[in-house]
Amino acid sequence: MKTVQKYDLQLRLVKFSASIILNVNALNKSFASEHLTKQLIRSVTSAALNYGEAQSAESRRDFIHKMKICLKELRESQVNLQILSEAKLINDYDKLDKIIQECKELVAIFTTSIKTSNTK
Repeated sequence: MKTVQKYDLQLRLVKFSASIILNVNALNKSFASEHLTKQLIRSVTSAALNYGEAQSAESRRDFIHKMKICLKELRESQVNLQILSEAKLINDYDKLDKIIQECKELVAIFTTSIKTSNTK
């Protein structure tokens, strides 16, 4: 009998946030990278925390609103990572390539989820 693995988006967001926190040493040490890193940590953790709130939404409208906040924070994180890359503030691209890819996937998941929720 085939077992179905439960997909846990909250856990994925928590792991994504932790991966950012654990890999900030892959950035060079400069005023710019420190500024962007602090903002990146705020935006990725905000996405995870707001998703937790979405799970207790009081209505479908409230759920969609909280999901949009998550998406906004993930898009901010994505742009931040692009700035870090473009400004060559990343010392270890191997570590951050997976993080950048995960951010893209999370943005796609939330975009689709919001569209699906709006059509119901």
